[in-house]
Amino acid sequence: TVDLKYDDVSYATVHQSAFLRCGMMPVQPIKELWWFKIGASEERVYYYDPTSVDAALMKRARRSSRDNTSLEIHPTYLSDEGEYKCRIVVWDNTGNSTEPSVPISKEARMMLKVNVPPEKVEITHLTSGRNLSLRCKSEGAKPPVDILWTKTSPDGVETEIPDLPKVREIEPAGELYDTAEQIFYQLQENEMIAKISCVVRHHNTNTTIYKNITFVSPAIQNALKVTMQRFAEPVLYSSIENQDGQDNKAGLVKISADPGFKVPYNTSVTLKASAPGVYPEPRYLWWVGDQTGIAGRELHIDNLEEDKSYYVLAENPLGRVVLEVPVHITTSDYSQWNDSSRDGDAMVNDTTEGLDTGAIIGIVIGALIAVFFIGFAVWYWTIRDGTHVFSPKKEKPHTIDEETVPFRSTDKPLLRTISTQTLEGRRSRREPSI
Repeated sequence: TVDLKYDDVSYATVHQSAFLRCGMMPVQPIKELWWFKIGASEERVYYYDPTSVDAALMKRARRSSRDNTSLEIHPTYLSDEGEYKCRIVVWDNTGNSTEPSVPISKEARMMLKVNVPPEKVEITHLTSGRNLSLRCKSEGAKPPVDILWTKTSPDGVETEIPDLPKVREIEPAGELYDTAEQIFYQLQENEMIAKISCVVRHHNTNTTIYKNITFVSPAIQNALKVTMQRFAEPVLYSSIENQDGQDNKAGLVKISADPGFKVPYNTSVTLKASAPGVYPEPRYLWWVGDQTGIAGRELHIDNLEEDKSYYVLAENPLGRVVLEVPVHITTSDYSQWNDSSRDGDAMVNDTTEGLDTGAIIGIVIGALIAVFFIGFAVWYWTIRDGTHVFSPKKEKPHTIDEETVPFRSTDKPLLRTISTQTLEGRRSRREPSI
């Protein structure tokens, strides 16, 4: 008597090996071994005759080394799923060696189930204020997957999110299944970072896939909570001049300026905001004074004529911050201020070698000393030549003819003043007679 040992259902993972057990108890000499896949008709998969033939009619099929009668398929395709039949023919002479051996045939049927792990997992979200709608979708799995949601704290502790409102959908996709689950979650107050994970588990293939989404609030350094007329609630506020330039903190809002934060008079400037690591990408709003805000990452300023402070709001579902961005007019060489901003850094890095306050005071004192010495020299040479710079008595101006002869030191002084001389007398001294 020969009994076959087999499993009613065997499981395999696609692209891995499938094992279909069909063993004998007790082990007898094999006359023939047949394997069939049963469908509309019996499809021969494997045939073995110990005397001459070991034929794999399916190239991926072979006898198992475990017992020489079980079947292995490698790699396994989804199309390999179905019902299989094992037929074993053995010789049996019922223990009497003098009697001719009698062939005995035994058959067993079994099912092969091929499991497929999820091919793709994606997570999407919608936000409304601090309310989140998260949707996780797994595609191309067989059987359908299980989905759970976890949250990781800033110190790395992961916990399952309890009591979540959920909506679950399973849709057939041919022989596979797409599974989607949607949850609704509210971010906590003062929650700067929230890491939420969609954990997809496929138990049949021992597959676990994590899909994370990390919400990061925009942040600034040395911030104060202030009240602004534009906003109903207080906001965190600081200036770029109070940012220390550290780049290792996630979510810092950074400002750059082209050509710089200090520019010559009547120069156009472009301010650009960024927030590396912030998710979702914040929206930006720029304004100056009481003007209407301008949305966008960049603000273009035409022909700046005076020092001004501009403001930018960076906001996403986790929070919002406001940075003040001063832009200054300078008379220094334009090239000194070109590219004076540090891209990726909210801190102004002014490397200009311009004149500081001490140098300006020194120049002024030097100029005053120079003026003093020049005035002293003029006064000294005036006294030396006997010329009075300041007359104690202001004389009435004289009316002199265009032919007046200038007074020379070699001439003898006249007894009469020049105002009493006659025109004829002067001409007689100047013009010799012919």
